[in-house]
Amino acid sequence: MAGEQAFELTEASPSQASVRAMPPEDAEEARFADPHLHRRTLLKLDCLLLPFLALLFLFNALDKANIGNAESAHFTSDIGLNKGDVNTAVALFFAFFVALQPVGAALGRRYGMVLWVPSCMLLWGISTALHIWVRARWQLYTLRIIIGCLEAGFYPVTVAYLSLFYTRFEFGRRLSLFYGQAAVGGALGGIISYVVFSRFHDENKGAELNTKWRPWQVLFLLEGCLTVIVAFMGYFWLPHSVETAWFLTPQERQYASLRVIRDRDGQNASASLSQADTEEERDYDDESRGLLNPAKPPTSAQERDTLDDRGLSPRDIFSAVFNTKIWHILGCNVLSAVPVYAFSVFLPLVLAPLTKRSNPALVNLLTAPPHLCGAITLFFAARYSDKNRIRLVPVMSGLATMVVGLIFVAILPTTWTIARYLALNVLLSGTYVASPLTVAWISGNTPSPGKRALLLGINGWGNLAGVFSAMLFRPKYAESGYIVPFWWTLACVAFSALGYVLFLRRLKAENARRKSTLMRWSAEDVENEKTNGTGPSPQEHQWAKRFINVMAHNSKLKWLSLWLERATQGGREGDEKMTFIYGL
Repeated sequence: MAGEQAFELTEASPSQASVRAMPPEDAEEARFADPHLHRRTLLKLDCLLLPFLALLFLFNALDKANIGNAESAHFTSDIGLNKGDVNTAVALFFAFFVALQPVGAALGRRYGMVLWVPSCMLLWGISTALHIWVRARWQLYTLRIIIGCLEAGFYPVTVAYLSLFYTRFEFGRRLSLFYGQAAVGGALGGIISYVVFSRFHDENKGAELNTKWRPWQVLFLLEGCLTVIVAFMGYFWLPHSVETAWFLTPQERQYASLRVIRDRDGQNASASLSQADTEEERDYDDESRGLLNPAKPPTSAQERDTLDDRGLSPRDIFSAVFNTKIWHILGCNVLSAVPVYAFSVFLPLVLAPLTKRSNPALVNLLTAPPHLCGAITLFFAARYSDKNRIRLVPVMSGLATMVVGLIFVAILPTTWTIARYLALNVLLSGTYVASPLTVAWISGNTPSPGKRALLLGINGWGNLAGVFSAMLFRPKYAESGYIVPFWWTLACVAFSALGYVLFLRRLKAENARRKSTLMRWSAEDVENEKTNGTGPSPQEHQWAKRFINVMAHNSKLKWLSLWLERATQGGREGDEKMTFIYGL
C-alpha cells in the first residue's frame, strides 16, 4: 500500500538483560521485532479490545445470574409462583443453552463475531427487560429459554475471536481477565442488587404489582437496558481481525498479524517449548519451529483465515466431532463447572440462612467478596500458567482448592456463620480456574481457527453443569443449609480432578508415541508431514472412506458421501499431524 512502511519480523538486538527483565511474552517478541512496536501494539489490544470483550462477557454473566438476585427479593412470591419454578427456569435455560453451543459456535464462525454476538446480545437484553411483565409460569420459562438460545455459542465464539489477536502464551492471562468477568459479574450483580434493593424498598408487599415498581422489576429493567446499549456499541467497536482494527496503525496491523501467524506456525513443531529444560534447549526449540526466521505477510487463503473471524469448512466440522480428546475433557469440564453455575445463580439463596434476618440487600452484598476472591485467584493462576507454559497443573490446583472449600462448608455446622462464610470464600477462590484454562489449552492446541471454534463450542456443553446445579440446589434443602447439594458438588469436583489426571497422562503418552514415530522416519518424511500432513503414517478415518465407497451408489445418501469425501480429503492438518506435540 502506497505510503505505508514495509514491515518484516526479524531478530532485534535488545540487550539480554533487558529481555530477561520483560514479562515472558514481551521477552519472546522482543527477539523478533522492535520492542517498542510490540509493546505499543499489545497495549492497544489490552486497552481497547480486551476490556470491551470483557464488558460483553460481564453482561452475559449478569443476565445469567440476575434471576437468583431477583428471587432473593421475593420475585416468585410476588407474581404467584412457587420457589421451585426458579430452579425449573434455570434448568430450562441451561438445557437450551447447552444443546445449542456447537450450533451457536458454528453460526458465530459462519457470520463472524462482529455481526453475530452483538445481534444476539441485543435480543437477550430485550428479553431480560421483559421479565418485568412476567405474571405466569409459561412466560418465565419462555423468556429463560429464549435467553438460553441467544447466549448459546457466545463464549466459544468470543474466545475463538480473542485468540485471533494474541499468541498462545499471552492468551491465558488475557482469557482470565475475560472469563474473570463471570466472577466480577457475580460480585457486580450483588452490588447492583444491593443498591437497587436498598433504594426500592418492598414496603407495599402484597399490593398489586401495577401500583408500584418492585425491586426485582427495576433490576431486570436496568440490566436489560444496559445490555442493549453495550450490544449496539459492539457493531462499531469490534474489528473482524487485527488487519482491520481501527485502533492500530498500518505498521501495527501488519506486525500484529505476522506475530499471530508465526505463533500458529510454531504449533507444528516436533518439540514443545513447555517441555524444554534449559534456555539453550528453548532457543534450539524455537529454531526447530521456524520462529527465528523472518515471517512473511499472509498470502494464502489458509493464512488469511487464521486471522479472520469468519469461515468454516467440512474438514473443520469432521475433525472437531471425531476428536476424542474433546469428549474426554468435556466430561471433566461438566463436573468441574457445577460449582460455577451453582454459585453464580444460587449464592444469594445459599447465603440467606447465614443472615439473622432476611434482608435482600445485605444478602446480595455478601455475594460480592466470594466472587472477587474467585476473580483474583483466577488472574494469578492464569499468570502462572502463561509464565510456565502449562495449563493442566493450575487447573488441578484450582480443583484442589474447591475440594478444600467444599469439605469445610459441608462439615461445619450451619450455626457457625462466619466460618461457613469464610469457607465459601475459599470455595469460590478455586471455582473459576478450571474452565478458562481448559479453554486456553484447547485454543493453544488447535491451529485451525474453524476447528478451534467448533471444539470450543463442543466444550461449551460443559454448561450442562448448570442443569445439574439447578437440580441440586432445590428449595427443600434451604433449611439444612444446602448440606446435601454441597456433598454432591464435592463428588463432582473430585471425579473431575481424577479425569484431568488421566487426561494429562494421556497427553504425555500421545506425545511420547509421536516422538518415537518421528525418530523412525526420514528427514524427508518428517518434512512432508510437517508441511502437508502426508507422512508415511497410515491415514486415519478409514471407516469414513469405506462409508464413502458404499454410499456413493445410494442416491439418498450420496450427498453425505460427497460431504464426507470433502471433509476427509488431503493429508492430516493441525494437531492431527504426527509432528504436532500437545502442550500440557
